[in-house]
Amino acid sequence: MSDTIQTTAQQWQAFFQEWPESIPRRGIVTNSLNEATPFKAFMLKGTMVLLERTNPDAMGGRFILMSFASIDSVKIVDPLKESDATAAGFVGKFAKM
Repeated sequence: MSDTIQTTAQQWQAFFQEWPESIPRRGIVTNSLNEATPFKAFMLKGTMVLLERTNPDAMGGRFILMSFASIDSVKIVDPLKESDATAAGFVGKFAKM
């Protein structure tokens, strides 16, 4: 494997580290066990992300510490402009309606 190819965990880490200011720092993370975690803010430390939940979970948990390796998907819940996506490093164009 080439050194230039990033692992999925490294890509998630870079995405969170370089989260554009124009996109609110909230959304829904789905982990490798298919558990969805809505969040309203996050902090980073090494290979971990600390998510602040929008509501406490069933056991009262308000924060969840998750490794980037366990992230399967991130849903962005706010409207997204093409310029927001390109600021996050994505290439291409959104459909024009």
